[in-house]
Amino acid sequence: MEPLSSYIYIYIYIYTMPGLYEQTNLINLPKMELHIFTTFCLKILLSLLILPFCSAQRNTTFQVGVVLDADSLVARIGMTSLSLALSDFYSFNSNFSTRLVLHTRDSKGRVTDAAASALNLLKQVQVDAIIGPQRSSQAEFVIGLGDTAKVPIISFSATSPSLRPQTPYFVQTALNDAAQVDAVAAIVKYFKWNQIVLVYEDSEFGNGITPYLSNAFQQINARISYRSIIPTSASNDFILQEMYKMKTMQTRVFVLHLSSTLASRIFLKAKEAEMMSEGYVWIVTSGLMDLFYSLNSSVVESMQGVLGVKPLVPRSSKLNSTTIRWKKKFADDNPETTPQTEINLYGLWAYDTLWALAMAAEKTGFKEPTSLPNTTSLNSTDMFVTGTSQTGPKLLAAMLETKFEGLAGNFNLVNGQLDQSSFQILNVNGTGLREVGTWTPLLQSLSQRNASMTGFSGENLDSIIWPGESRNVPKGWEVPVSGKKLRVGVPLESGFPEFVKVEKDPQTNSTKISGLYIDLFDSIMAALPYAVRYEFVPFEKSDGSSAGSYDDLSYQVSIGNYDVAVGDITITATRSQYVVFTLPIEEGGVTRTQKIQYDDNPNDKWFFLKPLKMELWLTILALFVFTGVSLWILEHKFNKAFRGRPSGYLGLIFYIPFMSLVFAHREKIVTNLARVVVVVWIFVVLVLTSTYTASLSARLTTFKLRQGDTDVNTLIRNGDYVGCREGTFLAEFLRRFGFHESKIRMYKHPEEFDDALSKGSENGGVTAIFSSSPYADLFISKYCSKYMKFGSPYLTAGFAFGFPKGSPLVGDVSSAITKLTDSHKISEIKAHWIRKSGCNKDDDPSKVGWTNIGLKSFKILFVVTGSVTGAAVVLFLASFLYQHRVRVREIYDSDNTVWLKMRAFGNLFDEKDPDFFPESAVEMGLLPGHSSRRVMLDNMQVVHNNKRVMVRAFSIN
Repeated sequence: MEPLSSYIYIYIYIYTMPGLYEQTNLINLPKMELHIFTTFCLKILLSLLILPFCSAQRNTTFQVGVVLDADSLVARIGMTSLSLALSDFYSFNSNFSTRLVLHTRDSKGRVTDAAASALNLLKQVQVDAIIGPQRSSQAEFVIGLGDTAKVPIISFSATSPSLRPQTPYFVQTALNDAAQVDAVAAIVKYFKWNQIVLVYEDSEFGNGITPYLSNAFQQINARISYRSIIPTSASNDFILQEMYKMKTMQTRVFVLHLSSTLASRIFLKAKEAEMMSEGYVWIVTSGLMDLFYSLNSSVVESMQGVLGVKPLVPRSSKLNSTTIRWKKKFADDNPETTPQTEINLYGLWAYDTLWALAMAAEKTGFKEPTSLPNTTSLNSTDMFVTGTSQTGPKLLAAMLETKFEGLAGNFNLVNGQLDQSSFQILNVNGTGLREVGTWTPLLQSLSQRNASMTGFSGENLDSIIWPGESRNVPKGWEVPVSGKKLRVGVPLESGFPEFVKVEKDPQTNSTKISGLYIDLFDSIMAALPYAVRYEFVPFEKSDGSSAGSYDDLSYQVSIGNYDVAVGDITITATRSQYVVFTLPIEEGGVTRTQKIQYDDNPNDKWFFLKPLKMELWLTILALFVFTGVSLWILEHKFNKAFRGRPSGYLGLIFYIPFMSLVFAHREKIVTNLARVVVVVWIFVVLVLTSTYTASLSARLTTFKLRQGDTDVNTLIRNGDYVGCREGTFLAEFLRRFGFHESKIRMYKHPEEFDDALSKGSENGGVTAIFSSSPYADLFISKYCSKYMKFGSPYLTAGFAFGFPKGSPLVGDVSSAITKLTDSHKISEIKAHWIRKSGCNKDDDPSKVGWTNIGLKSFKILFVVTGSVTGAAVVLFLASFLYQHRVRVREIYDSDNTVWLKMRAFGNLFDEKDPDFFPESAVEMGLLPGHSSRRVMLDNMQVVHNNKRVMVRAFSIN
């Protein structure tokens, strides 16, 4: 008000003092001009008196600090956007009662200068908010100052994910770097690359994104094979050396997260190292893509074929019109800087940041004074002590609630960070960027539930021009010509030398490794479409002993001590935690091997009865008796040999059939019916003796196996000892089966297996050996019919080669295995090593043996001989009864008892036939010359004293 009072005083003094008025020569002015002058002066006085008061009542000014690296391109772009946004906002919102005033400070690219600038703004200017700092490393310290002063620190360029959790007073109006890692991982997943090299700078900007990238690659089963950490002050020689180092590696997929300055040098050196050629893949993050059009032309030329991600900016008329004005203003503000063709993301985020802050200030309304510290109590060590802003918390709350459609898209802060957006997938082609796809977070959330989805719009990318102007998708890895040899770990002892054999020459100390799986690996690697240099290294300790089990070997592969594990290695769940296996090269299965035991002992005293079953023996015996009785019946009346005392009949009945076994009977057969019976019986005897002889011979030369117990529960229940090979997974396999650990014995060599099985559980050995099927086959082939497999094999995954997880060789090696299997090459190699020269096919114990011969085998034969013999006897008896029908009727009609009648029939049957016994004619009363006479035998029954007496009388008619 002092200047205004002075003006009023001067005007009144001049106007009221006549002398002075005259001295000013105003009196000489015309009357009209004097009136105009007087009116003009009054208007000036009124404006000076009234307008300041009105303005003071209408507008509230918010002091906003801006901390940027003045000489950097991002700072120039940001300042142009901030000043344009400030002008645009209040042009569109001229009725707002608040105004922002920007106070710019230069942080000069250093953390200390950024902190000093922020401290100056907080203490001297007492700002209500700070836009900046530019770098994540600078923000680390400035955030603490803002938190102490309760002043929001708002950055549109510090994108490190590690900054946000530190304090609520830090606001990231730029997309967090972690937002893009899933888009980068989606590219790797889409092309099915499983190994990448991560290249990042050693700064807060570079280190902050690393854990997020690692997690994203882990979710898609991609492995970071190497991390190249580039210092921000790295020399060109250091960068070139690092390029050559990465060139010697297998992996050809490189993911870069670097500042534009450092990335430019990296690509120039990569081209010098010939790493921008066909087969290489370079993926860069949005930090470089945002500044692509600001890069030097030589850098752009070296980046041909590079892929990158960049937040998607929706096109709009507002963006187009603003871009025109922004480009003009940037050229005016920075006449010495190369004109920009567009507003990059940092410029868009800066523009939106100021709009959001201005809207928040309007919501906040009036300012409250800053609470200043008590300066009397401060000393020189309290230089960082600032006042506490009363407006800052309100301004922060208002800004976090601010939402609008900005130039960069939807402006919405979630937990103090700009909400996630979609990303463009860009391909460097010529002097520009070509969009080949779009990735969205919404689709990515679906892809996490569906392993085949990537999150790209349409699940597809357009054709990409790769480094070297190639359109062929790189496979992501190569075997470097100048790279190191693959270290192929092989077990020191595999049990059978046919599988893997490690021999050392004590004189030259050289190692020779051979065997089935060594030859298989050589053949498979030779079948690859490219050359791979490798060397076999025994898995051993410094003293030459084995370094551990196959599980230990798999673990050593996983930590990088070996590049592949080769040998008789079974695929198991434990080993799969360490390595990834190829397709199986050998069938799996766990087989139980036991000693062969036989049913019969040739020293058994009853061994001769074993060829035939008991039922057959009884049937043969019955036929012997039946045949003997039948022959006696048929020959008794006609053959002197079949006559004699009744006590001799029984011997004769058994004698003739048994003697027919060796065809040694001397008795002459005189009747035709008996001859028929004998012929049939001789045939039966011939068949029976031949069968018995053959079966007995088989038993004396080969022995039938005793059926083994196919249920391992019996072994467990009986407490039998079982064995397995040392160092394999089988010990754990048997424990899971239920065998107690004390019942499991482990051996190394097949000779030990043989000794243990021969002894048995009772003598310090084992009852059964459990081994992989290939082991069992080879073991049995060595010992022929001494041992055999029992039961069905327990399924396992088979033998395979183990590579580190993410190894690019796995797919090609598996394809080579399939190719060699189809061409029978693998079978030929196996036949070379696994020979069965010591055993014939007939020596297969599972095929040795016989069966006891039963009655069923001779059923028809016995029915025939029985029928013929029976029919002969029936026919004879019928003829006999017919010839003697008169006497038979007399005997039958007599009053004698049944017993006497049977004796009479017996006597009648016992009579000699006169035609075969002429000398018996006298005895029977048939005299010479009286052939017509018949001797009559009268049987009379006399009853005397109640006793029956048989009287025999002869009468001659």
